[in-house]
Amino acid sequence: MFLPPESMPREKLIARGAQSLTDAELLAIFLRTGTKDMNVLQLADKLLKEMGSLRGLFSADRAELCQYKGLGEAKYVQLQAALEMTQRYLYEALVRGEALTSPEQTKLYLVSRLRDKTREAFYILFLDNQHRVIKGEVLFEGTIDSASVYPREVVKRALDHNAAALILAHNHPSGVAEPSQADRRITRRIGDALALVDIRVLDHFVVGDGEVVSFAERGWI
Repeated sequence: MFLPPESMPREKLIARGAQSLTDAELLAIFLRTGTKDMNVLQLADKLLKEMGSLRGLFSADRAELCQYKGLGEAKYVQLQAALEMTQRYLYEALVRGEALTSPEQTKLYLVSRLRDKTREAFYILFLDNQHRVIKGEVLFEGTIDSASVYPREVVKRALDHNAAALILAHNHPSGVAEPSQADRRITRRIGDALALVDIRVLDHFVVGDGEVVSFAERGWI
């Protein structure tokens, strides 16, 4: 039986699984309908070419996204909801395990939270004495290239959460994950401040565009 182009991705997903679909086919399922001039697959392909990738589409701001024919505020809201659900799924997967024994899961979650931020953000995972996640939160946000990080505030929040250990993370909006000397200094200062109240820093991850650097793996913690 002949199927119209907009039905093919759905049928393919049912028959072969979501992993068998191309980016354009996945986006076509999300969009559901095309425009007067092109079917939904053609629209999806056009959007991906103009936005560069699925990542470019998800990281576009409201004004940028809504300028494209076939999209609008409703689609922007749906995209943001899908992105947030993905981040919450990854966070739940992390919470169920032990962060220290799940470094790849931890990296995956931190990348989803931090990689596409245009401003530097300092994120902390607060852990209990079995290294299970109590809570994760952005504690400081800064300009395009720096954030003001105060060890006193880190200690205060750790005590508020009754944490026994922390995992630190921040992004480099430049896309280069290599830690700076300032990154290493603030890590030492935070570690020293937390040691006074018997709380450990287990790792500090720096998130770049395509790489995540672990201080623990470098032997710096």
